[in-house]
Amino acid sequence: MIALFKLLSHLPLGVLHALGWGLGWLTFLLASTYRRRLIAHAEQAGMASRAWRSAVGAGGQMVAELPRLWLGRPVPVQWDGDELVAQALASGRGVVFLTPHLGCFEIAAQAYAQRFGQKGAPMTVLYRPPRKTWLRALVAQARQRPGLYTAPTTLAGVKQMIKALRRGETVGLLPDQVPPQGQGVMAPFFGRPAYTMSLSVRLIQQTGAIALLAWGERLPWGRGYRVHVQRLAQDLPQDLTQAVTQINQAMEQLVRQAPGQYLWAYDRYKTPRTQG
Repeated sequence: MIALFKLLSHLPLGVLHALGWGLGWLTFLLASTYRRRLIAHAEQAGMASRAWRSAVGAGGQMVAELPRLWLGRPVPVQWDGDELVAQALASGRGVVFLTPHLGCFEIAAQAYAQRFGQKGAPMTVLYRPPRKTWLRALVAQARQRPGLYTAPTTLAGVKQMIKALRRGETVGLLPDQVPPQGQGVMAPFFGRPAYTMSLSVRLIQQTGAIALLAWGERLPWGRGYRVHVQRLAQDLPQDLTQAVTQINQAMEQLVRQAPGQYLWAYDRYKTPRTQG
C-alpha cells in the first residue's frame, strides 16, 4: 500500500480528484450504511439534495488527494483571512484553530505550517493514530514536517498542546470529532444531541488563547485549495456546555458555507467509545 501511495503521489491533483469523485459515488451506491448515514445527516441539517449531492464525490476526493498531500509536490494554496492569523500571532497569546470535517482539513494545517509555522510559530495538531500499522507509519511521516507537529489523543498529547499555546504557538483540532467517553459533553449539532469534545474549550479557557475558525476549500478542476480563516463570533462563556454549544454553532455556520464539501457520512451522532 505504501508503494501505491508513492505512485499516486506523482499524479496531477486534478486526476486524483477525478478518481476520487468516482470512488465517492461508487461507495455511495454500493455501501448502504454509508449511503443512509450521509443522507440522514444532511437531511437532519435541513439540506436539500442539491446542496449535499456534490458531497458524495467530495468524500472520495478527500481520500484520493492524500497521496499527493502527504508524499507529493506542494499544491497551489490561496488564503482568505490570513491577516487574522498574523494579528492573532502578534498578540502572543497562542491560537486554537477549529476545523470541522469540511473540505480538505489536511491542507489547512500544511498551509499554515508553510506560511507561518516555519517562521517561529509552529502548529501542533491533535490526531488519533490509525489502527493499521502500515498507515500509522505513513501518517506519522507525512504529518511531521517543518512548522507542524502532532499530538496524540492522550493526556500527554493534551499537555503538549497546552505547553505550545503557553509559548504563543498554535494548535489545531477537529471539534466535530467524537471523543472517547468522559472527554466531552452532549450538545446540539444541527438540532440533534451529539457527544462533543470539550478539549477545544478547555484549551482556550486555560491558556487565554485566541480561537480562529479555519477550513480548506477544495477548488474545482484540480486548481488547488483556498484556506478560509474567520474569527469566532464572540467570546466563549465560562459554562462548559454553553461554550461547547457555541463552538458547535460555529461549525454549523462553516458547513452551511459549503455543504457540498462536508463529510456528511461521518458518524457524528455515534455513542462514544470507552477509552482503553
